[in-house]
Amino acid sequence: MSRDELHAWVVDLLADMFELDKSSLTADSNLYADLDIDSIDAVDLAVKLKQLTGKRLQPEVFKTIRTIGDVVNALDDLVEEQAL
Repeated sequence: MSRDELHAWVVDLLADMFELDKSSLTADSNLYADLDIDSIDAVDLAVKLKQLTGKRLQPEVFKTIRTIGDVVNALDDLVEEQAL
């Protein structure tokens, strides 16, 4: 999956999970400040990502995620690790 496909997939997921307007979601959108996602929502997102990818984001990686772009980067890293 390309980075553009990952980004589109993450935007769709966030829009569905949190009833957000897809057109307002960019790579720089901050999950907490811009999208009003709280810590419980973030855990729900992590669980959903694990269900859909079969891989769990490491806690140290999860703690660094602040933007949609960060989510895409973390997923891209998981895809690369899986390919090795």
